[in-house]
Amino acid sequence: MIKRLISLFFILFIQIAVLYGQEIITAQRHMELVSGYYAGIRDYEATVTIRSGNSNMVGRLSYLSPSFMRMDFSQPSGQVINFNSEALTVYLPDWRAVLSQPLARGRRASGGTAGVGLTLLKNNYVASFLESPYPVPLEGSGERVIKLRLTRRSNAEGFREIILSINPETRLIRRMEGRTLADTEVTFNFSNIRINQGIPEQRFIYDPPAGANMYHNFLFRDND
Repeated sequence: MIKRLISLFFILFIQIAVLYGQEIITAQRHMELVSGYYAGIRDYEATVTIRSGNSNMVGRLSYLSPSFMRMDFSQPSGQVINFNSEALTVYLPDWRAVLSQPLARGRRASGGTAGVGLTLLKNNYVASFLESPYPVPLEGSGERVIKLRLTRRSNAEGFREIILSINPETRLIRRMEGRTLADTEVTFNFSNIRINQGIPEQRFIYDPPAGANMYHNFLFRDND
């Protein structure tokens, strides 16, 4: 009897020691870990599928820290969004139109775009687990992810809520699902992700097709 009690006590003691030795990962802590991981990424590539209502877009996303971003679309074919830290350029092949927006120095990003974006989400939204803190299958994939629900702190945010599907091993975001103020659902799926492959700055030099119609300052004027 005494041996059984000692054995039971030993087992309980080991279990308690293991539990207290582990960090309790809250939803907010998950956001901090993911944000910190993305802030340290030098460059990033992924295939992105965007669904908004009945519209689908597919493209290849390239990012280079601190503030270079380019997306070459296969659907719609030929469409390009390019940001080289000084100007945003959008090419719309169906209209043969180039939208250009130079950024004044005060508007330029001072830190890594990926890390800054996640920091804004962390600060402006309250994180909670969608259902549980345990990984669940990602729909349409055999991968398992942790799902976080981000609820806006104020009415100033453009999305009522955002659901992030995060691979707990890589800390990479595989899916973002947002619900806008107009109650429209927008989904971003990220696949074929590659990080720190040595993307050169030359990739973000974009020359629009000759003969395209140019539209400058389509977002705001430099002195606005």
